[in-house]
Amino acid sequence: MSQVVRGNTKGLAPSQLRSVEKLFVRRFGAEEIVPLDVAREVFKVAQAIKRRIGVLVSREGRVEEVFVGSREILYLPDLGRYRYGRGRLRRLRLIFSDLSTAYDEPHIPADIYTDLQKLRLDSVVAVRVLGNATQIAYAYIVPPGLDVAPMTRTEVVQDLGRLDLDYSTFMSELEDELQAAQESSVKVDGTSAVLIGVYDRNTRDAQSSMTELKELARTAGVSVVETIIQRRTPDPRTLLGKGKLEQVVLRCLALGADLLIFDAELKPGQWRVITNLTELKVIDRSMLILDIFAQRASSSEGRLQVELAQLKYNLPRLVEKDTGLSRLTGGIGGRGPGETKLEIGRRRIRDRIVDLEKRIDALSGQRGLRRQKRQAQGIPQISILGYTNVGKSTLFNALTQSNVLAEDKLFATLDPAQRRIMLQRCYSDRAPDMVPAILSDTVGFIRDLPQELRSAFRATLEELYEASVLVHVLDASDPDVLTKKSSVDATLQEMNLGDRNLIVVLNKIDAVPASEWQSLAERLGAVAISARTRDGFDELRRRMLAGLAAPVDNRTASL
Repeated sequence: MSQVVRGNTKGLAPSQLRSVEKLFVRRFGAEEIVPLDVAREVFKVAQAIKRRIGVLVSREGRVEEVFVGSREILYLPDLGRYRYGRGRLRRLRLIFSDLSTAYDEPHIPADIYTDLQKLRLDSVVAVRVLGNATQIAYAYIVPPGLDVAPMTRTEVVQDLGRLDLDYSTFMSELEDELQAAQESSVKVDGTSAVLIGVYDRNTRDAQSSMTELKELARTAGVSVVETIIQRRTPDPRTLLGKGKLEQVVLRCLALGADLLIFDAELKPGQWRVITNLTELKVIDRSMLILDIFAQRASSSEGRLQVELAQLKYNLPRLVEKDTGLSRLTGGIGGRGPGETKLEIGRRRIRDRIVDLEKRIDALSGQRGLRRQKRQAQGIPQISILGYTNVGKSTLFNALTQSNVLAEDKLFATLDPAQRRIMLQRCYSDRAPDMVPAILSDTVGFIRDLPQELRSAFRATLEELYEASVLVHVLDASDPDVLTKKSSVDATLQEMNLGDRNLIVVLNKIDAVPASEWQSLAERLGAVAISARTRDGFDELRRRMLAGLAAPVDNRTASL
């Protein structure tokens, strides 16, 4: 810490500045929140210079910082990023002179309360002297209740000389309570998050979108401690406004959350501003999806595709974090205009993108050869598609007697799977025969899928172009089923797959009353099935055979 008085010192006489500097040599006993003589001196000096004075004192009783504000406002100096554990405090308390005259007792302004929570100070202490009486008001963070976030508690002492408080014991017990409250909160993989959705006032599906984001977070292994929805025109810099963002930061500090997840795609500039203002980890919906894909990609091809998508998405967000990154490389071979470290990082990412695209193109070529072999054998292909977590893999396993991973999580399937199935064609005048087909399971769709991810997985999605029949699976138990169907239909149109032979399948009918799924199936012209109980499979196989018999344009379109 500096031993120089900081802040608003301009215009102070040398004698006044020396009186402020003398506060550096004051000592505090471990058991004293503020010694009586120091409290009086802080207030007396502040009165003399007509400006507020703040003193930061360590838990051990050392004066670490002395700074000067105006008569009304006191700005704390930059304390840097201290290393303190979860549930722990900063081991610093703020003592400041209260020169306000509008209150009957010492007053702690709102911005000081904000500093208390945001900086996790041990306490803040307002000092006022009236005649022979030295008054203080001290505030500190308290653990959360059952249904509220941690808040601050304020105690007012009319005569500091009569205060009976062992400050050292008090802080030790308080910190134990805070840590116990922090450890009692349930977290997955040590990460807890606050979800934020900023929606236009006319947005109708805000709640369903936030529910989906919460499910994405669960799939990624994140514990969601709170969701915040704001209806407003998105702020171009911070999305939800600087004031609201400040409230969110305090809420995160109170709940012990270390991650902010926005239900939107943050522009690079917005991401930088929010990250710098919050000092929390900040990701958006697309980053969360990319992280899920990175966790769940098991094949070498899947990992390449995820890495390519991440690099393309993060390249515009590669910015200088501090002045060190703007230094030019030097030495032999590096003289002249040079290249900044930031530019070197970007160039390396671009080179890696080119390399990954070549490798994925090669894998796509190998897929093409396999498709040609299947086409030469005359075996048609049926592709199962649909929104994520509607039961596609469960249906695939039931139809093919396979054991492809099927979980109640979003994007359980990233790597496509193919199996040969036999469909029985029946005749009225002769014995039935068996028709072979290749059934493929594909990655699930989701609304607003990042373009980088869709492009990276183009080799996987190419399977859809070779299919004679597309089986679009819906979840009958999902109240948002029609919205999600429309989202998938729109994606198919974008991919020029709208002319395929399409079978709509209403899955999970065992989870809803018959009256509900029957009317929905009739409305959509869908085959009603349960992949778990295998109800409706005969009708599904019949529709598949009919789809294979119908003509289809198999020209491959570009993603």
